[in-house]
Amino acid sequence: MILVCDKLIRSDVYSAEFVTETIDRFVIAVADGMGGHNAGEVASSDVLSNLRFYVNDLPRGLASGEFMDLMHDWLQSVNHIIASKGHANPEMLEMGTTLVGIAFYNGKYYWMNCGDSRLYRLRNGELEQLSNDHSLSNARGEKKHTSIVTNCIGAGIRMPYMDMFELTDDFLPGDQYMLCTDGLNDMIPDDRIRQLMLDHADANTMCEAAIEAGGFDNVSVCSFTVE
Repeated sequence: MILVCDKLIRSDVYSAEFVTETIDRFVIAVADGMGGHNAGEVASSDVLSNLRFYVNDLPRGLASGEFMDLMHDWLQSVNHIIASKGHANPEMLEMGTTLVGIAFYNGKYYWMNCGDSRLYRLRNGELEQLSNDHSLSNARGEKKHTSIVTNCIGAGIRMPYMDMFELTDDFLPGDQYMLCTDGLNDMIPDDRIRQLMLDHADANTMCEAAIEAGGFDNVSVCSFTVE
């Protein structure tokens, strides 16, 4: 599931342009659900729906520290909601989801990550992964794929954590950002991702490249350029 401002997107293609001078907050995020039956879809949808309403309901004028503290509080709250829903329905027991995104609030930009979905930035031709994979393979210093995440929302995690940093002074015109699930980066190496971004490939083209590479997992991508 993808969240772009107030729009939730799944199995669809969507594009938009917006000017920050006319809005005081938004979130662009990707959530990669996990769990049997349709539980992963439920978890990713519930988390992004909750996030959308939570950020929209925040009071104006919060300082950076206050905003980030409230976002960490939200993480614990939504984790409890997802866990409770799983306990109430055996088919959704231990369902969970990752979350990676960029938030804009009160004139400042932030990035956040919980799980192994990724945030990349292309600047001056150089690709950098800003997020840190919360996965067993990364904890072991391995580059190979693993289906085991060490941190996420739900999935039996009692106290999830979220990497969150202010990005305002480092949010520059010409930068390209991409949020993606591991269905992309498990199939396409970083040098291929870099070339696609240099070619200004849109999110749908990125997804198609992962599928053509033999994609064994669902893939969701959100990309944008700072102007």
